Amino acid sequence: MDELLDVKVERVAHGGWCVGRHEGRVVFVRHALPGERVRARVTEEASRFLRADAVEIIEPSPDRVSPPCPYAGPGRCGGCDWQHAALPAQRLLKAAVVTEQLKRLAGIEREVVVEEVPGAPGGLGWRTRVRFAVRQDGVAGLRRHRSHTVEPVEACLIAHPEAEAAGVETKSWRGASAVEVIASSAGDRAVVVTPKGRRGVAVPDLDAPAAVLVDRGRGRTEAARGRGGVRERAGGREFEVTGSGFWQVHPGAAEALREAVLAFAAPRPGERVLDLYCGAGLFTAALAEAVGREGAVTGVESDAAAVRDARRNLRDLPQVRIERATVDDALAGLEAADLVVADPPRTGLGQGVTGGIAAHSPTRIVYVSCDPATLARDIALLGGLGYELAALRAFDAFPMTHHVECVAHLVRA
Repeated sequence: MDELLDVKVERVAHGGWCVGRHEGRVVFVRHALPGERVRARVTEEASRFLRADAVEIIEPSPDRVSPPCPYAGPGRCGGCDWQHAALPAQRLLKAAVVTEQLKRLAGIEREVVVEEVPGAPGGLGWRTRVRFAVRQDGVAGLRRHRSHTVEPVEACLIAHPEAEAAGVETKSWRGASAVEVIASSAGDRAVVVTPKGRRGVAVPDLDAPAAVLVDRGRGRTEAARGRGGVRERAGGREFEVTGSGFWQVHPGAAEALREAVLAFAAPRPGERVLDLYCGAGLFTAALAEAVGREGAVTGVESDAAAVRDARRNLRDLPQVRIERATVDDALAGLEAADLVVADPPRTGLGQGVTGGIAAHSPTRIVYVSCDPATLARDIALLGGLGYELAALRAFDAFPMTHHVECVAHLVRA
């Protein structure tokens, strides 16, 4: 589609878009900012709206800057949404999205401030885990927005310098479908290679030392060279994370979120706590230390590798039990809790899990979310079950992108 539209941009929308109208029809525009007038090329047509890329800025916003990355822009890498906006403006845009989602989906009007997370100077060099797609010819790159097309890059500016040091983008990866590079907070570096089929991948010489792991699918990895995972540090503890298991990608996010969760949860000695979607045990450890040996913390996680990691990471805390199960199944068999902490994937909790949480009658719930839409939906569901939003904090854990991390504190009404 090459149709060009003259669009007056009105406001920001969830997902890195801005909303405008053309001849009465809604247009979702990327690479624009609220208040701008742009010439936009249509990229997709639906029955009720259009999607488009701003290819010419007729009336620019005062918040507009030149993108620092040469691969950012219409038709290029889809990894960053807001490189054309000044950092303070990016945070205001994210705050507006969280505010709008809370009002629209939960009926809650609340002023939101998106806080800076230390460790990303100028919004760059923060991503400690970067997954590259690999073309048929072995060239690694990043996918274009809403596309399977791979954009080759010589370097990713939001990648952490220790991840970039491996030089993944400059190597040939024939036989691989994806390559992930990890630079941990404890100084470990690993490259996880996903083969296309049963044939192996000839791993090239990297520019910096790194363990090499092979992704065998279904969350299973095997070490081809070096350690089978990386070490991460937070709250004065060390955590082992196998393969490409989940850990916050911003170098300051794990500590910031840990502190926010503890502040809202206010766990007391002797309390019973559920930590849902506990992963390698970041929040579980902090909660267990707070409730002490007279308390009890049950972590629930469905991923087998993460369960092994959590059990190993928390073996010095006898008040911790890690259950391998889906959260839905586990809630049906667990005892009542004083406090529930949940850090679900982007899809959120949903009706089944919110109902299961409420059935345990916790006095308070702390909900960590990477998606304001599913967070607002779940806050509404919990509202119908007798819980109200007491406080919310938002963190800019993903500068240059539309993503934002929130921590919500709900109490029994």
